[in-house]
Amino acid sequence: MNVAPDKRELTASFDGRSITYGFGELDTLVPAYAVTIHKSQGSEYPAVVIPVLTQHYAMLQRNLLYTGITRGKRLVVLVGQKKAVAIAVRNVSGRRRWSKLREWLTDGVGKFATDCKLPAPAHVPDTSDAV
Repeated sequence: MNVAPDKRELTASFDGRSITYGFGELDTLVPAYAVTIHKSQGSEYPAVVIPVLTQHYAMLQRNLLYTGITRGKRLVVLVGQKKAVAIAVRNVSGRRRWSKLREWLTDGVGKFATDCKLPAPAHVPDTSDAV
């Protein structure tokens, strides 16, 4: 995909064919597929976009967010609300799992933990062998 803001155009490639759309036509583009985090387990993708909204309260779990974030090889984008991400990070329901999710989020997003008022961990264990 190539975006030319000066020309107000987007060029997308479909099976090796390039098609150019004016910005006014972008609503005609529809994603061809979406994969749930559950179905993506064990896979990696070049880029991952994860919607994180408080309306999805039942899905706001730390392990689910961790799994989604770790599917992206080069780019992971969280779209939604900081409050929803904070709820997910705090929600440690189910099996306890040692991960570096907080560190990845704070390193990648800067002041994220401070802005969302995430609590500091009481103890940070060695996670090199944890799954």
